[in-house]
Amino acid sequence: MNLDFGAIWRRLHNLLQGFVVSLPNLVIGLLIFGLFMLLARLARDAVCGLARRADHPPGNEVVFGRLASWVVLTLGALVAFTVIFPTLTAASLFSALGVSGIAIGFAFKDIFQNLLAGLLLLITRPFRIGDQIVSGDHEGTVEDIQVRATLLRTYDNRLIVIPNSELYTNRVVVNTAMDKRRLSVQLGIGYGQDVAQAKEVIVQGLRELPEILQDPPPRVLARDLDDYSVRLEVRFWINPPIRKEAVEAQDAVLEMLTRVLPEAGVDLPYPIHQVLLTEAPGGAPGRGEIPER
Repeated sequence: MNLDFGAIWRRLHNLLQGFVVSLPNLVIGLLIFGLFMLLARLARDAVCGLARRADHPPGNEVVFGRLASWVVLTLGALVAFTVIFPTLTAASLFSALGVSGIAIGFAFKDIFQNLLAGLLLLITRPFRIGDQIVSGDHEGTVEDIQVRATLLRTYDNRLIVIPNSELYTNRVVVNTAMDKRRLSVQLGIGYGQDVAQAKEVIVQGLRELPEILQDPPPRVLARDLDDYSVRLEVRFWINPPIRKEAVEAQDAVLEMLTRVLPEAGVDLPYPIHQVLLTEAPGGAPGRGEIPER
């Protein structure tokens, strides 16, 4: 086997010559990319400053700054490639990116959907880190709002990862959106009781509870006439409107109701069932009838 060293040398010479010829383009391309790196840093600082002045949380500032930096760096890489490889025109580059972008879009549709929803949540801010929300069957405190998903810590100390697209397209209840929250409990009193007196006793008991607010004042409303009682609804407000305060306030109100109403002579009735035993013809035991009274 005869090796043509002359052809090998000519090949290496052509490669070296091509590298020397393209060396200025390589240097210029690297300088351009370095310039875009500087611009990316400036864009990141500028976006963080705008987010800070718009009163966005620190986590949002970091996310927006990184996104701005990535956009500038991507543009710088495209410009550097067109300078280093003159045969690669901008039209052919964007044409190739368009074809590949469609394939990538179909492959990562859910990821891009969650990414866009995360950006919209960070911009519109329907809830913030620390808010207590209800989304579907999940309720808890927002631990972190990431670009792809939101981390929710439940009240029994479990962590739930919810995709941002679900939070953006579905209904979300923000329990801590306002500085006050109204709660209510219901109870029934007997038909022979004075409803106005029962209301006054309940309101007086509510005024003595430090767990609830007096402004707005608590109220007691007659809501329904049941089979065996007059249904009353006790409304009161708490601050802060978090889950712990809500549970403790309801506990204090229920304990107060079971204490002050019997002391005032107000009857708290309970369902009563009357069983009637009849005798069938022939002396055989009849079937029991259980009407509700």
